[in-house]
Amino acid sequence: MTDPDIPPASHLSRRTFVAAAAVAAALPAAAWAATRVSEKDVLVKTPDGTADAVLFHPARGKGPWPAILLWHDLGGLRPVYRDMGRRLAAEGFVVLAPNAFYRSAPATGATLDMADPAVRARQTAYRTAATDEGIARDSIAYLAFLDSRKQTARGRKAGTLGYDVGGSYAVRAAVALPDRIAAAGIVYGLGVATPRPNSPHLLIPKSKAAYLVAQAKDDDAREPGDKDDIARALRDGNLQGTVEVYPANHGWAVPGPAYDAAASEGVWQALVTLFRKRLV
Repeated sequence: MTDPDIPPASHLSRRTFVAAAAVAAALPAAAWAATRVSEKDVLVKTPDGTADAVLFHPARGKGPWPAILLWHDLGGLRPVYRDMGRRLAAEGFVVLAPNAFYRSAPATGATLDMADPAVRARQTAYRTAATDEGIARDSIAYLAFLDSRKQTARGRKAGTLGYDVGGSYAVRAAVALPDRIAAAGIVYGLGVATPRPNSPHLLIPKSKAAYLVAQAKDDDAREPGDKDDIARALRDGNLQGTVEVYPANHGWAVPGPAYDAAASEGVWQALVTLFRKRLV
């Protein structure tokens, strides 16, 4: 299922992917974005406590700008997500990257060894503590925080973007704020489509967002029905969106063994297209 205005990976030639990767290598995106963005560590009051987060917005230009909630993966809020926040802000958005695991521990900023069973077990426990209902409450609080900033265009639609477990959080945010969240990006989402009765994909018809869902090829090989379940949910909600299996393995967008520069840049450009189109 595709949105004709959002190019899926299969519509991008290998030359496009290689060119994008070459540009990224020649001009590091994080360094480029940092010169155009204001960044601040903030604390956000939620119904369940106080979340640590990072706020980004353009450092120059004519605001205010639309808001985006950026959700990290199981490895937590760390430098790579600051890089993503800067890049999004440099494109003309106000971005909040919260520590989704604040109920368990503040973000340390460290890059974790997720192959270590003890580390993975700890992070999984953090994920468990961030309940479905808690993420929904958090989403409302985070957008209210963004709306309190003068840089945010409060009357405009907002977006949400999540990687890995953050993909399910992006769905929860879109469902919790259906009249505000107009675009949702899910990149190799973990736990987005499951057989459980509380599976996030079952809630998609309750949202009003357009979706870009980028599946990893190894995830799709293990669970080939997930993409169909998500596409069906979009149809059930009469929602627009793209569900695409990308030619890279889970984790391709962050530094590590699975990193794939071409796929990372390809999905990034598709996400920016989605947000520019929908957040008006």
